[in-house]
Amino acid sequence: MFLTDETEAGTRLDSFLADRIDGWSRSRLQKLIENEDVLVNEKAVKPSYKLRENDEVEVDLVELPVARFEPENIPLDIVYEDEYLAVINKPAGMVVHPGAGVQSGTLANAIAFHFAESFAQQNKEDPDNLRIGIVHRLDKDTSGLIVVAKTDEIHEELSEQFRERLVYKSYIALVHGSPDQNTGKIEAPIGRNKHNRLRMKVATHGRSALSLWKVRKRYDKFTLLDVEIKTGRTHQIRVHMGYINHPVVGDEIYNEGRDNTVADSYARNGIASMNRFFLHAERLSFTHPVTKERMEFTQELPPELNQFLDLL
Repeated sequence: MFLTDETEAGTRLDSFLADRIDGWSRSRLQKLIENEDVLVNEKAVKPSYKLRENDEVEVDLVELPVARFEPENIPLDIVYEDEYLAVINKPAGMVVHPGAGVQSGTLANAIAFHFAESFAQQNKEDPDNLRIGIVHRLDKDTSGLIVVAKTDEIHEELSEQFRERLVYKSYIALVHGSPDQNTGKIEAPIGRNKHNRLRMKVATHGRSALSLWKVRKRYDKFTLLDVEIKTGRTHQIRVHMGYINHPVVGDEIYNEGRDNTVADSYARNGIASMNRFFLHAERLSFTHPVTKERMEFTQELPPELNQFLDLL
């Protein structure tokens, strides 16, 4: 979040962001603005918008810039790797990218260690600078598939596929209750909660967001869903499922205490033993930037989620 002062009044929004945010080109920032990932006073505007004093500029960096990370020898479950990119099965509990309060133990730190030789070969002009591209994100407690670029060029090409909605992303979510229909669409904008900056919510001032869901299996008090997201908003599935009163099981932020109201003690104890929420990135598909082959990956549920389904 940025608050403009009198010296910045009259500056174009894209120019302002280019000066304030390192590692991002003006053209990439313009695309963020056009995709409504930048809001001024809680409203979407054009890249040419002229700022005024005391404008509030909120930016959601949906694509993380290529950057250097300290290598750490952290085990990785590598689903696929070639000289250009890698697909990782991220465990729940691992943060993707260093940020406020988290500077080590992240997926980025682990990738910098495991792919150091490959990065050096791809970045021969500066082989000691382990620059990698985290193309998209998963929440800390969401497990599953994530793709990583090994060069700036591959990062940009994959990012363009995400921007153009050419990447297929499907999740498995266990939610509270039983939806009336077997399929559904949630098209509701998502913005940050003014009263709690760590939470998101459905809000008229938010960014457009679209989720498609279908029932995979029904249980007594829960439903297992396949959820495809057409946009990549922060906490999108968790916010959208809570919005239709079927919050994700184990999600203490968005389920408004539903975990604690489960009548059966075995189910409530099972939720507690998961030590995470029930959301897993199961399927990922994109076009390889070099070979142009359509790449498709599937990752089964981790043991703790399968164990809870067995309990049900």
